[in-house]
Amino acid sequence: MEHFVGLDVATLKTAVCVVDREGEIVFETEVETDPLIIAEILKPWARTLRGLGHEAGALAPWLHTGLLEAGLPTSCLETRHVRASLGAQRNKTDRNDARGIAQLMRTGWFSAIHMKSRDCYRIRLILVHRRTLKRKFLDIENTIRHSLKVFGIKLGLVSRGKLGDAVMAAVAGDTLLEGLCGAMLAAREALWAQVERLDRLVGELAGGDEVCRRFMGIPGVGPITALTFKTAIETPGRFTKSRDVGAYLGLTPRRWQSGDSDGHNGAISRRGDGEVRTLLYEAAQSMLTRSGTWSTLKAWGMAQAKRSGHKKAVTA
Repeated sequence: MEHFVGLDVATLKTAVCVVDREGEIVFETEVETDPLIIAEILKPWARTLRGLGHEAGALAPWLHTGLLEAGLPTSCLETRHVRASLGAQRNKTDRNDARGIAQLMRTGWFSAIHMKSRDCYRIRLILVHRRTLKRKFLDIENTIRHSLKVFGIKLGLVSRGKLGDAVMAAVAGDTLLEGLCGAMLAAREALWAQVERLDRLVGELAGGDEVCRRFMGIPGVGPITALTFKTAIETPGRFTKSRDVGAYLGLTPRRWQSGDSDGHNGAISRRGDGEVRTLLYEAAQSMLTRSGTWSTLKAWGMAQAKRSGHKKAVTA
């Protein structure tokens, strides 16, 4: 007899469902979200277990690694496939979701996600935190600029280094605005100091990696783009063709064909990691417009721009 397990994972509790080859429910329960506890309750089916599935989520990397280390045949399921399959359920509950995932494992109608290594997640965490700090920094800058417009103060084009002096000069004599802007500028300065700190760390990581150094030899590609792309791909061997990488990152044309319709609308699919897609687009934009280095790739891009337009050429 073969058995399959579905897990519906939440922060505190995980719903567990075990089904047999015929789809009959053998066991159901809810336990604490911990790979060791889950592995313990599944011991009676350890020899006959043919697949265990859980949906991608924030806890997925930790849970997936722990279950594999416990010797369970674990797969992380692609979220869109799970949502489409479970969408037919009348009632959505953790128990029903676990049942549905177990049935997906039994039928094999799912796509397994490549789970990255812990070292890869550590590097991506640095990039995510840097991006978060920079966004908060820009939010503060924009808040200062927009709030002063209420009083008719328009700062205009001011360099980042001189913004603080320009703001304080503009509100001089107004005690309330001086206090408010001073607090915002102090927070802005503290955030920028930490952004620079993470920038140095990113530079050290990229500079010490041979693959990233090769990436940075391409015009428009810097340490952030190099590290982001490397961690997104991580294992090149999982792609059978190099052209598959474009589809994986959502940079290939989307298609919807039915009946006699053509199905081409000219837009890209935008699937996969949006941050990687953004950085690659910026790098290509820099290569075509700012870089003075000529190459066969740039020549091809310029020809595409004349034929199909600049934005399509950058994406291509």
